[in-house]
Amino acid sequence: MPLTFLCLHSCQEEDVKVISDPLLHVLSSDDPKISRVMKSPEKFEVQVLYTRIQRTKDSVVFDEYSYQEDPQRYFYPASTVKLPIAILALEKLNEIDSLDRNTRFYIEGDTVETTFANDISSIFAISDNAANNRLLEFLGQDDINQRLQTKEVGPVRIAHRLGQHSEFLTTKPLILYLNDSTLTPTRSINNRAAVPLELKGIEKGMAYIEDDSTIGETYSFALKNYYPLRTQHEVLKRIVFPEKFKRDQQFSITSEQREFLLSSMKSLPREAGHDPDEFPDAYAKFFIYGDSKKPIPGNIEIFNKVGFAYGTLTDCAYIRDVENDIEFLLTATILVNENGIFNDDQYEYEEIGIPFLAALGRGIYEFEQQLKEQS
Repeated sequence: MPLTFLCLHSCQEEDVKVISDPLLHVLSSDDPKISRVMKSPEKFEVQVLYTRIQRTKDSVVFDEYSYQEDPQRYFYPASTVKLPIAILALEKLNEIDSLDRNTRFYIEGDTVETTFANDISSIFAISDNAANNRLLEFLGQDDINQRLQTKEVGPVRIAHRLGQHSEFLTTKPLILYLNDSTLTPTRSINNRAAVPLELKGIEKGMAYIEDDSTIGETYSFALKNYYPLRTQHEVLKRIVFPEKFKRDQQFSITSEQREFLLSSMKSLPREAGHDPDEFPDAYAKFFIYGDSKKPIPGNIEIFNKVGFAYGTLTDCAYIRDVENDIEFLLTATILVNENGIFNDDQYEYEEIGIPFLAALGRGIYEFEQQLKEQS
């Protein structure tokens, strides 16, 4: 890794600090929102990936830093899986001549009529579970996993829907509007049963709640979705910097679809028509602003997908300051479950988890800002 020279107050020789690992530098902060977690990083199951982005003429260079990142150490990815599902829905639409993202449809047996574009927008603006699940019905679990495998993003396994955690192996048909008067159903897709995961930390806690009863055993995530930190980071890179990858490692979407996707990823709830009192700007933006109710400044763009469930908070983001020419990739996860009981909805999201991720994002941004001011 390259050495970074940071001027603390002035550029006198005695004020220059050599930083070999900027991520560790930020995580060593005395900010209480960071330090209280970093006193026991194993307890909080912290994992972080940080990519510095350096542009030289027409090329982009990545400098990567990690902390406790381990694909064999399981964490529940929650809604972060919605990003690849949204991407792959666009990819599949390209393979069907009669469909595009503005095609209207509904799920057989449901009354909600929507479009693929509306569902993708809702996935990022307010992390809508129902929207995600409709796209999963369109794709099927096996197709999702196969497409991701061919892109060589890393280990991944999508096994179930979100919200109700339905593990039904057969998808429900979509009823598609080919025009105002013609409706056609898709075929149900049969998927393979998930094989139990064998990973470190797949059993968590000391008890869990089921049917209003406390079960005094560890909670197993063996049949849940699996989307480790590095894989999330690689999926995001392929959307933000597709030119950095070989053709067969890129997602097969058009430039226009990619722009639509990026626009959806950075959108704020109020920009999608949602009540800002119910859904403030930082509702689905944990880094930098997660612990604030204030509007996010217009010069800061955050292209991301968060997830939170079972006490685990994760954010995977490309952050860009368009005024100050700052950009970086940051992906991190933390578990906050002080009582060790799962499914009881007693998690320290607001007290510990989100403040940590917000402070981490600020720390990285401020580090990048200091380097930019010195350059």
